[in-house]
Amino acid sequence: MTWQPNKLEAERLEKLQRLRERGIDPFPGAVRRSHTIAQALAAFSAQEAHGEAAQPIEVAVCGRVRAMRSSGKLSFADLEDGTGKVQLFIRQDRVGEATYELFKRDLDLFDFLQAEGTMMRTRSGEISVEVRSLRLLAKALSPLPVLKEQEVDGKTVTYGGFTDVEERYRQRYADLAVNADVREVFRKRAKTISAVRRFLDNEGFLEVETPILQKIYGGAAARPFITHHNQLKQDLYLRISFELYLKRLLVGMYDAVYEIGRDFRNEGVSFKHNPEFTMLEFYKAYIDYNGAMDLTERLVAYVAEQVHGTTQITYDGNAIELAPPWRRLTLREAIRAACGIDYMAHPTAEALYAELCARNIPTRPNLPWGKYIEQLMGDFVEPTLIQPTFILDYPRDISPFAKGVPDDPLHVQRFEFYIAGMEFGNAFTELNDPLDQEQRFLEMARLFREGDDDEAPLDEDYLRAMRYGMPPNGGVGIGMDRLVMLMTDRHTIREVLLYPHLRERDKE
Repeated sequence: MTWQPNKLEAERLEKLQRLRERGIDPFPGAVRRSHTIAQALAAFSAQEAHGEAAQPIEVAVCGRVRAMRSSGKLSFADLEDGTGKVQLFIRQDRVGEATYELFKRDLDLFDFLQAEGTMMRTRSGEISVEVRSLRLLAKALSPLPVLKEQEVDGKTVTYGGFTDVEERYRQRYADLAVNADVREVFRKRAKTISAVRRFLDNEGFLEVETPILQKIYGGAAARPFITHHNQLKQDLYLRISFELYLKRLLVGMYDAVYEIGRDFRNEGVSFKHNPEFTMLEFYKAYIDYNGAMDLTERLVAYVAEQVHGTTQITYDGNAIELAPPWRRLTLREAIRAACGIDYMAHPTAEALYAELCARNIPTRPNLPWGKYIEQLMGDFVEPTLIQPTFILDYPRDISPFAKGVPDDPLHVQRFEFYIAGMEFGNAFTELNDPLDQEQRFLEMARLFREGDDDEAPLDEDYLRAMRYGMPPNGGVGIGMDRLVMLMTDRHTIREVLLYPHLRERDKE
């Protein structure tokens, strides 16, 4: 459907037409910008602080008009760019009558301007630009939603035309334009990812890139998206994990590798799940899951230091200390303490299912033994893990790529780590015996039920790589979106994704 302007938009279109009739291009190409607004403010403040002689600071700043007010032959405007906001001090005798009348008549809130002039401080003490010339850079044909703030019971409440959360996600560009705190979330997201890279680079890891389109998906228990390559006449899958491709590189004599990139899983959505999401996976030769735990806790603490300047953060009202060492519990200990069930007293799927039913815990029949244990973990333990905690030693039948716990045929050397009641990562002492790995693939295929999401296809090329010899290694996968949630105190993944996946409006 073509755009149907409302009354305010029609008025702006009239102004646009008037500007063009006067020979003014409302969307020019060339722009002059000598300073960001933050640089202009800093330069003037530095000059004042040093008490230097009144040497004028000439600037050309650009940005969006946030406020306008006129009084006779003197006007003010607030101009904002991505670095800050500054007041424009506009006098008719300084800019000329024609420009001044243009400003008053044909400019609107949210237009983009270029302002050239001299930095100054007004009588009221506000640092401003005394404008010598103004130039329109882009006409805003639709006004941005206006948010208002009001103090209610000592708290600041935001209201207005853009408080619908779903609409903010759909129009993220407008959300960013009107909400400075949302812009800050994504600055912190960038700082988080940069800090992760810096940490791993300093630890001697090599950053690599592996295929997104894969002939055989693997490395996780998830349902993939499928697509088709027309020329090659191949069905391909969007990757659900980097794992099997990264571990091939250890065979190729890299000692430590990592990748930060997108995974895609054709599953449900929730406050912590999106079909497209960012993962970190790293693998290091000659360490086990204990070495992987050491790296993980140091990594997360380092990120907090880089983003916040401290390892002490607040999430959902809870004070959390991220500095190592973190608490370490076996899965068996954690479940027994949380709900009183010692699952080793029920060592078959049938026995554990009967125990859950006897305790009136809702579940499904005919699941693998490990799935029932996983349910107990999610229902009873996970919500209680506020401070950083490693949960160790998971059932073998739901962990196809991990080495076994010595002298324990039912468990493998796997950990997940939890903070603020949420799982953030998964890790193994990686399996490097190709014969054992092949049996695990076959075992997973036997346990797989049609309609489940956790099929693990047998990857013969991966097994061939292993047969050339894979060094012992530890590997970790961390959800970067959840890590950003933690660093920004946001409680849904949609708040830390610039463009989250949403249902269509007419299907909601």
